[in-house]
Amino acid sequence: MSSSAAQQNLVLGVDSGGSGVRVALASADGGGPAPAGAPWIRASPEPAVTGARGIDARSLLDRVLPAARELLRAAEAERCGAVCVGASGMSTLGDDLRAVLPGALREALGMRRLALASDAVTAYAGALGQRPGAVVAAGTGIVALGTDLSPEGGWRRADGWGHLLGDCGSGAWIGRAGLEAALRAHDGRAGGSAALLERLEAVFGPAAGLPGKLYPRADRPAVLASFAPEVARCAAADEVSAGILRSAARHIAEAAAAVCPRVPEHPATEPAVEPAVCEVALTGGLFGIGEPLLAPVRRELHEQLPGARLTTAAGGPLDGALCVAAALLTDTLLLPADGSLLHVVC
Repeated sequence: MSSSAAQQNLVLGVDSGGSGVRVALASADGGGPAPAGAPWIRASPEPAVTGARGIDARSLLDRVLPAARELLRAAEAERCGAVCVGASGMSTLGDDLRAVLPGALREALGMRRLALASDAVTAYAGALGQRPGAVVAAGTGIVALGTDLSPEGGWRRADGWGHLLGDCGSGAWIGRAGLEAALRAHDGRAGGSAALLERLEAVFGPAAGLPGKLYPRADRPAVLASFAPEVARCAAADEVSAGILRSAARHIAEAAAAVCPRVPEHPATEPAVEPAVCEVALTGGLFGIGEPLLAPVRRELHEQLPGARLTTAAGGPLDGALCVAAALLTDTLLLPADGSLLHVVC
């Protein structure tokens, strides 16, 4: 392959979220410019700025372009063929990104194809690739996304409404429930947990001082989520903690059930057909707390989606961004495109 052709075969993936921005470079055919075909990755711990106009495109470019240029230099290339930017808040806060990124990325990187995606879509693509199914992405927040890959079916989305209006079963939800149970024990109210009160005071100090430490902070959801592992650690010996995780598991399974592709009903006169199996993948940092949460999630999925098959997620959102970019470049994109969740610009 000529040098020019090799450059046009390179794809760039971007994963922008609350914990920073990651950029990866790989080959569209999976070979990759790095040894053993692995993508080259650069990361910035500083997230893109979000203001009154949504996500600030220039602040995102300030993090993406230096990393992209460094990766291209390492690959001895000047340009790439396709880019996919996956960003938290793209669907609701991405107006500036949609207005600025296409021209800026084309000028800086020489790319020919571009997709702007919600991080829920890149999480889906990272977990399942371009197969039909459902993915629950859970960390501080939670969102479920499903598709049958048809243009008519499009995407089905559940939750992702933030810690004040939803994100049920998320890290922030579990952490808040655990802290509430701890404060109930502090007050002597029913439903309290002495074990969680002990952990609250070990992590945050005296219980009475918690509101003053929590409410002024702009990162309240992340602070709440930081207590979720404490709930999991207490669950084996504390029924209140175990009950919180069971409730979280029920919410997680409900979100998966809401987005699983619907199986068409067949008239009774038609020959019997094997029911379609919905593939469900779980991805995100929340599931790293392990069996105290995963065991009740498996039980709830079995009850709510008896035809589902729980699948190990193949990768994360950055892998998904590379998957979408490669599919764009090779004209093999199967994931439904729309103006909000997955916008194919060119």
